[in-house]
Amino acid sequence: MTTQLIRPETTGSSTATVVPGPREHLMSPRTQAVLRIQQALVAGARELMATEGAVELFQPLIGPVTDPGARGAKQVDVDYYGHKYKLMASAILYKQASLVAFDKIFLIAPNVRLEPLETSATHRHLTEFHQIDVELAGASREDAIALVERLVRHMVRKAVETQGDALRSIGRDTDVLSSFVEQPFDVLTHGEVLGRLGHAHPGTEIEWEAEEHISGQASRPFFIVDYPKGSRGFYDKEDPARPSTLMSFDLIAPESCGEICSGGEREADYARIVTRMRETGENPAKYRWYLDVVRQGIPGSAGFGIGLERLTRWVAGLDSVWQANAFPKLPGVVSP
Repeated sequence: MTTQLIRPETTGSSTATVVPGPREHLMSPRTQAVLRIQQALVAGARELMATEGAVELFQPLIGPVTDPGARGAKQVDVDYYGHKYKLMASAILYKQASLVAFDKIFLIAPNVRLEPLETSATHRHLTEFHQIDVELAGASREDAIALVERLVRHMVRKAVETQGDALRSIGRDTDVLSSFVEQPFDVLTHGEVLGRLGHAHPGTEIEWEAEEHISGQASRPFFIVDYPKGSRGFYDKEDPARPSTLMSFDLIAPESCGEICSGGEREADYARIVTRMRETGENPAKYRWYLDVVRQGIPGSAGFGIGLERLTRWVAGLDSVWQANAFPKLPGVVSP
């Protein structure tokens, strides 16, 4: 197989996306440069998290339940000795549980989400991808935001320092890239962003197209905070002073790349988690193992997940996120 096509009549896109077959993709000097850059980003993440005193763990690939918060994506069932298990869509439940052992943890975690077919035209979605997942016991949202900024800045600098030739070989201006992380990242509220976009319907996620638009206007990465209740999972904590507002955030990369990181302060109280589950239409009985851990006591925490392929796309100046994966799987495309 030499090419894979996403046909516009399936996705609604005006132009088909063409993805090379695995041999052609892997033999491309451009792909090889991108994967070296990605390796430098991962090395930078591990380097900084070690200095922060974090322990690297490995999340399970399957479990009785997984994160229900991925918007529009379907979960994948597997037969586990006669029981219906899920492929992991995110590490959030295991991250919270792991804090009974360690105060700071991180993972380079694979995730699988069957994204809606229309996301194949966003240049931002894969059905199989990786996240740099972090969770911090006793931390606030502001602590997590500060760590995200330190981490992204360090990873970018590491890539420029060790893979400058690779970046330049694919046309990335390393001076421009470095300039993006030299200034503090801005912080905007969800309401401020909707105001800039002219949206009159607060209470929802910001659409991908709108996010790409504001990303294209940005001079450096910036955070969006205070997403409304109902837009995220049951694990994101409500602001005690503003019960309809979540202590959540996204990090938006410039150059029309959109969101590359999502996180927030977590709920750790058993009764409130069960209430939030029911409010979001989740059956608490499905989450028995997780709720057993919570009932026995987990620390309050904050954390985040950085999409590795999305970060690589921005750092390397790529057109699409599939170019940042050795064996890319796009929504709706049967791939190796």
